[in-house]
Amino acid sequence: MSEIRLKSFSIEGFKTINQISSFEPSSLNILIGANGAGKSNFISFFKFLSWMLNSDGKLQEHVAFLGGANDILHDGADVTKSINAHIEIETKSGYNEYQFSLMFAKPDNLVFKEEKYRYSAKRIDGKRDWSSCGVGHKEAKLPEADNDSARTILNLLRKLIVYQFHNTSDTAPMRLKWPQADGRWLRQNGENLGSFLYRIQNEDRPYYFRIVKFTRLVLPFFDDFDFYPEFGKILLRWREKGTNKVFNAGQASDGMLRTIALIGLLAQNPKDLPTVLFLDEPELGLHPSAIDAVAGLIKAASSHCQVFVATQSISMVNNFELEDLVVIDRKGRSSEYHRPDSESLIAYLEEFSTGMIWEKNIIGGRP
Repeated sequence: MSEIRLKSFSIEGFKTINQISSFEPSSLNILIGANGAGKSNFISFFKFLSWMLNSDGKLQEHVAFLGGANDILHDGADVTKSINAHIEIETKSGYNEYQFSLMFAKPDNLVFKEEKYRYSAKRIDGKRDWSSCGVGHKEAKLPEADNDSARTILNLLRKLIVYQFHNTSDTAPMRLKWPQADGRWLRQNGENLGSFLYRIQNEDRPYYFRIVKFTRLVLPFFDDFDFYPEFGKILLRWREKGTNKVFNAGQASDGMLRTIALIGLLAQNPKDLPTVLFLDEPELGLHPSAIDAVAGLIKAASSHCQVFVATQSISMVNNFELEDLVVIDRKGRSSEYHRPDSESLIAYLEEFSTGMIWEKNIIGGRP
């Protein structure tokens, strides 16, 4: 397991999340629940955080994209006046904390009521005082803070990455040529998949062969990728068994593209994985055999980084243990989160799989 981990977090007032207090994630966290329970909203919060800290002046744009502040605040601005969050990341040397409060502002915006950070070394008892980024600003000020603690905390927070490979339309960037130079890290929506795999093919051969091996396992007709630069750009291409024809991303099915993206992400060199990896419904469009392969890679990845997976798939859940699950139930207007009590369910485990226990509504979060 990485020496860096998301130790705990609290979220208040975000969409269906009325309150999550001091949630301590484990290395593997499989979020399950019925439609509308709040799985995607949980993932959406960390995507929101990424927009806050990775974009220059884009937070308000993202707020508008989500429908405005009134649509983001839990039950609207009449009920909830602010989104509050506290995130703590533990490293080998200490504890890195970031806390913010975004309040409603007319006509339909969010502004910072509070934004602060602190680093507390393990060798010193107690926590240090907070450093404030000010109040009243519309975009996060942490990226502008000019000191070592702020820069370290910002870099750690930027390693909490949400991946979602749902856009596989005919004009999706994943199907088009992408700049060869932009292949160091896989982008959150997989736009640079071809460039990313081309970089691994040339710089990290053992893990390239690992990606090819798992792709062949899930797609038996697949032989190998066929990459070459064209005016500084790469298009995802591959060859299939039994033919000399070369196929390209425009000819791939939606499920095939998502499978390659997931395998590329999860089977890459573990040292290149993010600190915390979030996947929203990775099973979408995948064959059951592909789901099992992806689940195996998720478990392997969780040995090197923390992983959160929001899923509605019983096949996916069958690959994990009860203690890996986080059950989400909608109680009234709010999402509630809890882990199953494995000890009290031992008798059920003798007869049913993890997915069947969920399907029979024994642990809540009924699919």
